[in-house]
Amino acid sequence: MTIKLAYEKELTREIKQTPAEYLPALLQIVRLYRESVTLKPAAESFRQGWSEVLRGETLPLTELWDNIYVANQSAKRSN
Repeated sequence: MTIKLAYEKELTREIKQTPAEYLPALLQIVRLYRESVTLKPAAESFRQGWSEVLRGETLPLTELWDNIYVANQSAKRSN
């Protein structure tokens, strides 16, 4: 059995155990999750980024590096 098939079986089992009145919300959760983890095509991502630049929605490079440093330090502490 492939890993994908094993996950599909588990998801199917969970869905079957979910009361019918909660299925619309579950479907919405699954769709939103898929959309959040799926990468946009490069051209679309570039257009969005360029649009943000034109609107002035940018951060100074020093602030970006500070955020990267903080995230990196948090990751090191959790290990």
